[in-house]
Amino acid sequence: AMDCHEDTKISLSSRNDRQSNSFLSSSGDVSTYFDQIDFEKLPNSFVIKCNHGCKWHYIIKNKEQYLNNGKLVEITKRNISGWLEQDYSFWCGFELNYKGIKPKIIIEKLLREEVNIISDEIQIYCFNGKPIFFADIHHFANKEVLTTFDENFLQVENFYGNTDFLDNLNSDEILKKAVLLSSKLAKDFDFVRIDWMRYKDKLYFEEMTFTPYSGFINFNNSYNRKLG
Repeated sequence: AMDCHEDTKISLSSRNDRQSNSFLSSSGDVSTYFDQIDFEKLPNSFVIKCNHGCKWHYIIKNKEQYLNNGKLVEITKRNISGWLEQDYSFWCGFELNYKGIKPKIIIEKLLREEVNIISDEIQIYCFNGKPIFFADIHHFANKEVLTTFDENFLQVENFYGNTDFLDNLNSDEILKKAVLLSSKLAKDFDFVRIDWMRYKDKLYFEEMTFTPYSGFINFNNSYNRKLG
């Protein structure tokens, strides 16, 4: 899971990217140490991140520029090596679902329609194995807007208090597919928020979040109670 109530600020990006299709290290597995990363096998843009925490990542938009910046490479190595030694369970809340994860480095493709604009996302709130509330999130150059739906795909009041609301946006097949797949993934859990990404009109699984925002977000009006 990635959600925490405060972003990690880094020189390459201030927002986490959570994509699929990990690149394997020369050992045939995800890397345990930064020095195991075989950069020659990587594409021009990618994400380096740890598997056991929130926003422990670096976004590399141009591999050649990155590798030619020795200072930045050293900063990346130092931070990732430090993160690998950390237990995220109490990092910004009480999130014991992180405890006991074997720390690894994962490298993934940077999946964005435009390199500087985050791809659109879908968040599915599931209770007792059933999708109940959905947030369809769209990113633009200078802002983020969303539309929120209930289990019947009817628009409901924006339950996020810090994001612009896009009204009169109908549900589409990608959202409906995300809800259907989430119902299968959530069946064994009392609560989980399942996140998806829209990329080039396809749906990509992102993560299952059991403690969104570490419990520190304030939802609008009655939704503090409804979602609580």
